[in-house]
Amino acid sequence: MNKKEVFKLAKGFRGRAKNCIRIARERVEKALQYSYRDRRNKKRDMRSLWIERINAGTRVHGVNYGNFMHGLVKENIQLNRKVLSELSMHEPYSFKALVDVSRTAFPGNKNMTPAPKKEGLAILV
Repeated sequence: MNKKEVFKLAKGFRGRAKNCIRIARERVEKALQYSYRDRRNKKRDMRSLWIERINAGTRVHGVNYGNFMHGLVKENIQLNRKVLSELSMHEPYSFKALVDVSRTAFPGNKNMTPAPKKEGLAILV
């Protein structure tokens, strides 16, 4: 990389990292390494977020995430985790229909009972 490109990429950096070529080159190189790494980590983080949302939605209906996904696979319902998480948040009735389909497909889903609803706060004095 030539000097002009390095300074263009170093724009917005703090201190001498934006106007001293040796420091700027090091900081730009490290920033490019971080961006390469984090483009992969972003995919990992989004997948775990989707799984958390699906798990929260299924537990409301008394099924855990693993059994829910296994039931969907057995019924050959091919919705990805991104779509399932959006359904669980924005379309609760459609998501409940999927949970019911999964529950009938996989017998392990029938044993669980929904978590009890907590009414108010119990204050201990």
